[in-house]
Amino acid sequence: MEPFPTQLFENTEVAFSGKSNKELTRSYYLFKLIANPTLVKVGKVATETAIRLGIPIGWAIKGTIFKQFCGGETIAECASATAALSKAGIGTILDYSVEGKESEADFDATCEETLATLRASQGKADIPFCVFKVTGIARFALLEKVNAQQALTTEEEAAWQRVIHRVDAICALAVQVDTPIFIDAEDSWIQDAIDQLADAMMEKYNTRKAIVYNTIQLYRHDRLDFLHQSHQRAVERNYFCGFKLVRGAYMEKESARAQSMQYRDPIQPSKAACDQDFDAALLYCVTHRDRISICCGSHNENSNLYLARLMQENKISPNDTRFYFAQLYGMSDHISYNLAHLGFNVAKYVPYGPIKEVIPYLIRRAMENTSVKGQTGRELSLILKEKARRGL
Repeated sequence: MEPFPTQLFENTEVAFSGKSNKELTRSYYLFKLIANPTLVKVGKVATETAIRLGIPIGWAIKGTIFKQFCGGETIAECASATAALSKAGIGTILDYSVEGKESEADFDATCEETLATLRASQGKADIPFCVFKVTGIARFALLEKVNAQQALTTEEEAAWQRVIHRVDAICALAVQVDTPIFIDAEDSWIQDAIDQLADAMMEKYNTRKAIVYNTIQLYRHDRLDFLHQSHQRAVERNYFCGFKLVRGAYMEKESARAQSMQYRDPIQPSKAACDQDFDAALLYCVTHRDRISICCGSHNENSNLYLARLMQENKISPNDTRFYFAQLYGMSDHISYNLAHLGFNVAKYVPYGPIKEVIPYLIRRAMENTSVKGQTGRELSLILKEKARRGL
């Protein structure tokens, strides 16, 4: 078989097969707006001000940025997005995207919602994974203290045991319904605590195959070594590894904190170094596929193409369940749909939650897409190509 061509992701007919002319035009205007950094910054301030003042803005968001990047406000409302993706051979990763909570009641509610996503996935091939953030079920300050290996008060120790119990309940149900669960990566100064939880859950539940997946942010210069160490630990203790490989989501915050607190910046010295480690991680996981399963969570065309070629070179079937590709809902359809069209396992992160509660997520998506040289420029060029193909 010939290697996959570099222009694999240029097929806009396949990429936008799930969009009507109206939906394609809406996406065009939305990406056109968020390509303007000034508009995005003004919109961010206006949105945050409206929330603070209690001004209802859900109506303005629901039909625009929410519709582009979220599946709905509830699991049930995500059904239409799941069905549309499934029609193209793409799975849904239900992602309850409510953030910034601090009470035990909120943590219990988020835990229960994550359990509900797992129950909804049972027996459904079109929901191949579920996901949660540890900060959704634990106080950030508590994670900081555990991460720093500081002594906990009696009250804090009790709270930490509740966190462990929530994580364990989620992973246990994942095994019961046979749906792998991703534990998302977060800020470096709480990540050690999250890694410890993830490692413990992998050791406990990944006895036959990878059900619990840790997330590795390869824009950190130490994460390739961490991947090697995690794999070695699994070999020594005889369990399977699940890894979601991503570049990362907190670069500016990480560098600013490192500078202000005068410690070594955990971020890679250059984009080239990050790309090199990401692809090295893909190669390592393919090489050690007897024990490792991965999800390549990337919007980088070169890395997705590299993994597809690695699988081909190693005679790995495109539908081998140890290998998945994933992108965010509403973004990089040219990657997701074209890979799925060739028979690869592909899933979309489909965020959901009450509009007011997912606004922080939506603001991040808008901020990430403001660089015309980056994601938005690519999205716009492909949408324009497809509009021209359709004669719009």
